[in-house]
Amino acid sequence: MRYFCNPVNVNYRYQFYDDQRSKGIKVAREAADPSLLCFQGRYYMFASMTLGVWVSDDLVHWENRRLPDTLPLYDYAPDVCVLGEYVYLCASRRGENCDFYRTKDILQGPYEKIQGTFDFWDPHMFADEDGRLYFYWGCSNMTPIWGVELDPKTMRPIGEKRALIDSDVTRMGYERSGEGHTLLPRTPEEIERCYQDFLKAQNMTDADLPDAYKPLVKGMFSQRPYIEGAWMNKRNGKYYLQYACPGTQYNVYADGVYVSGSPLGSFEPAVANPYSYKPGGFLPGAGHGSTIEDMDGNLWHAATMRISVNHDFERRVGIWPAGFDGDGELFCNQRYGDWPMALEDARETPWREPRWYLLSYGKPVKASSWEEGKGPERAVDENVQAWWRAASPEPGEWISLNLGEDSQVHAVQVNFADDRIDIPVPGKFEGPATQARYIEKHELATRWILEGASDGEDYQVLVDKSQADTDLSHDLVVWEEGKKLRYLKLTVIGVPYGQQPCISGLRVFGKQKKEKPQVPEFTAERTGELDMHVKIRCGGAVGYNILWGEAPEKLYHSYLVFNTEQRIGALVKDRDYWVRVDAFNEAGITEGVVKKL
Repeated sequence: MRYFCNPVNVNYRYQFYDDQRSKGIKVAREAADPSLLCFQGRYYMFASMTLGVWVSDDLVHWENRRLPDTLPLYDYAPDVCVLGEYVYLCASRRGENCDFYRTKDILQGPYEKIQGTFDFWDPHMFADEDGRLYFYWGCSNMTPIWGVELDPKTMRPIGEKRALIDSDVTRMGYERSGEGHTLLPRTPEEIERCYQDFLKAQNMTDADLPDAYKPLVKGMFSQRPYIEGAWMNKRNGKYYLQYACPGTQYNVYADGVYVSGSPLGSFEPAVANPYSYKPGGFLPGAGHGSTIEDMDGNLWHAATMRISVNHDFERRVGIWPAGFDGDGELFCNQRYGDWPMALEDARETPWREPRWYLLSYGKPVKASSWEEGKGPERAVDENVQAWWRAASPEPGEWISLNLGEDSQVHAVQVNFADDRIDIPVPGKFEGPATQARYIEKHELATRWILEGASDGEDYQVLVDKSQADTDLSHDLVVWEEGKKLRYLKLTVIGVPYGQQPCISGLRVFGKQKKEKPQVPEFTAERTGELDMHVKIRCGGAVGYNILWGEAPEKLYHSYLVFNTEQRIGALVKDRDYWVRVDAFNEAGITEGVVKKL
């Protein structure tokens, strides 16, 4: 079996952002907006600000390969498309004409440049079965997703662009902005007042802010959702146009889908929306993605996951099984979307439950040292935005975990975080003025040793990465046969830039010999046209998965929680829903009863 655990286990490169809005340098790792491609028997993932492409033979093991500096590596949302014997590539920068490139060999090149004739943001090229090429773009809370046909030889538009999808927050609950969909759009007068308050707080005037930034800053205060990240799939003569909303910095970053019988519409919302949605769990967010068939005909969806602590664009990439049901509805399974998954299981059925369960949540932890407010308990709270931070950067700082009883441990995911990196920028800022930054070009290393024991004293080395030359901030180790352990100890040898080590998640998966939770009792009440409130009676569970859908056998949407009450604001107006709550603990998952909302 081949196992993976989101986020994708690659070296996420550091970005040093020249943040003109806050007049300072911010540092965070970033990769986002993945365009997934199957080409000549291999998989390629292009993501923003990675200086290259991730390459895989199996969708599990990825290698980061550099691309030529002549490509738009400092432009956002790279997109790729196979057209004939060529792979076409483009990316976006605001306010400037964006070029296209093509090659017959992604890794070796050469790349031929095709001069761009218009500007765009968040592009997507779609080659139809008849050889015609369509282009979709848009990334704004003020404008829609656009579409136009392109001449495949010149990449120039044929005809006028069309508006295809715009926001509708009065109908689509999942489009509402804010953490948990808590924000409503502001009036123009309110936006202007917020903008002037911002300028005053920054000791600036309107003239001090670059013109390219003004609509971005004002849009930031509008609280309207960003409609962005288009992607197209075709099946049985229908066109499935996907789009992202409401904002990459929120836990509810999602992909919706509209359907049409024509590549340029008109489009109507699919019944099952949002299509990709992961608001809960350790690492939330599942927006601005891509959907492809693998070499065996199975569908997979890759999308952007959110951290957004050091910078709004502190992001990662996840991948999940997807598919079309018998009624032609597009779905994606993110029920346990950041737990280990076997590739072969997902190919057998996209809805296969995990083989192993979360053992580490809320368990007793100790550490060699920590800073106030960032104690070791933060490494086991299933919250990527909180972490243990050691008091010193010296090699040998450690954190240990007690699972409470002997357990069959099958996987450990070691998640490193970044906290207040304050060092000179290692290189020269590049890119356009609206997104100037330095992307770390050097290969860095994260080094650690993982030990385990049954008695808390006689530790044995499980994994030794003390000499590693890789920088894997979300590393996964798997023992398919399992190891009998109660205690685990992670010793950090070194992290990039000599910083104090931070662990946002020492996550352990496996099984314990105990009873599974009881069938959960719950109530689900629709509290408005777009919202529902779920209350669960506790019954020996570690956590719960709230599932809902537009039919009792189509519970495609989910929200994994560790509490017993949850508001869900992702409903669509005038849709009927059915709800089920499943409970899980260290021994397994207990399925609940389906109720009509």
